[in-house]
Amino acid sequence: MIIRIVLAVLCLSLVAPALAEDDPIAVGRVLIETYCSGCHSIETIGESPYEGAPPFRSLHDRYDLDWLEEGLVEGLVSGHPDMPEFEFDPLQAEAIVSCLKALTLVAGK
Repeated sequence: MIIRIVLAVLCLSLVAPALAEDDPIAVGRVLIETYCSGCHSIETIGESPYEGAPPFRSLHDRYDLDWLEEGLVEGLVSGHPDMPEFEFDPLQAEAIVSCLKALTLVAGK
């Protein structure tokens, strides 16, 4: 229980600057940097750090990003055994998908 509280406080401290901006893309960026960038490329170019992890700029080729928002809230589980399960609140999921859509536009996909 204490670990969850510490993690929640840490996450809020990371997201707080973006929340102050009231910019869902900025909030989404902080979340994907925190939870996803260790394995996935979150930039417009470059390979993912973890072999086989799709770059986020190409996720729209595999998934309907609007459906992904629902999956992020319900608990996203991948068929890949090394990917942890993630569950975000609805505002966080919306922010992540907004960031993914913006990344796709910037990457020209």
